[in-house]
Amino acid sequence: MLKGRNLVSPDDLSVEELYELMDLARDIIKSPDDYSNVCKNKILGTLFFEPSTRTRLSFESAMLRLGGQVIGFSEAASSSTAKGESLIDTIRTVGSYADILAMRNPKEGSAMLASEYTYVPLINAGDGGHYHPTQTLTDLLTIIENKGTFENLNIGLCGDLKFGRTVHSLLKTMNKFKGNKFYLISPDELRIPSYVMELTFEDGADNFVEVERLEEVIHDLDILYMTRVQKERFFNEADYVRLKDSYILGPEKMSMAKDDMIVLHPLPRVNEIEVAVDSDPRAKYFEQVKNGMYVRMALIMKLLGVCK
Repeated sequence: MLKGRNLVSPDDLSVEELYELMDLARDIIKSPDDYSNVCKNKILGTLFFEPSTRTRLSFESAMLRLGGQVIGFSEAASSSTAKGESLIDTIRTVGSYADILAMRNPKEGSAMLASEYTYVPLINAGDGGHYHPTQTLTDLLTIIENKGTFENLNIGLCGDLKFGRTVHSLLKTMNKFKGNKFYLISPDELRIPSYVMELTFEDGADNFVEVERLEEVIHDLDILYMTRVQKERFFNEADYVRLKDSYILGPEKMSMAKDDMIVLHPLPRVNEIEVAVDSDPRAKYFEQVKNGMYVRMALIMKLLGVCK
């Protein structure tokens, strides 16, 4: 049972619970009207200390489509944080008004800290470059809808693998399923941190390879997960400028891929996927956007313990 629990990291959900969430989300997709009133008189508090479009609005639209209501703020400057209020006090305050919380914060570990003081279920909507578990749920729903399985897949993760919390979360989660192989595609400066590798793979694991060129491996992939090089994660703008165009996916590279490969991206994109790719039937990143709302509807329901 997920009722009353927090979701801070990918490890908070078992494989069985992931399948339960996927089943519920897929049922919501088929029959959304059946769920339009299950959260009546429930309130979601959104605490976004960092800018967001898709994540914040998908949480809000998810709760509204379930018949609930939303309170919160979209940037730290519009909360009492600007006056010096601590994260703990903010969590305790908003938790006094809401039945469930979704929080994004630029500091790694903030979600874990908040989970220790919350009165109500708390969902990590991204904590710095650490984890983003609900984006992973969005990715999983898109994968199961298009590939029909989470097993025996060749998965390419491309771009900013150092600061990409969505990559860290997806890698950790998909490694729970058997037979998957991971292609970690990045410049040396943006490789996945050693601590993430240690937490994800056992010593001697042979189900991943690290490469610098997408062209070397794109023909083997069932899933290509593109990411942007995130300017806000760099301390040195010169490094950002040097690396930001390292990987750009266009029609020429897509012609090297399998006919049934799918392209995912957590968005926003800058120029790492050319607009010309949008019309390719293998491009699934805008489908991901809508799936984010459905899977968050399922998660809210599970954590609140409500049924249709």
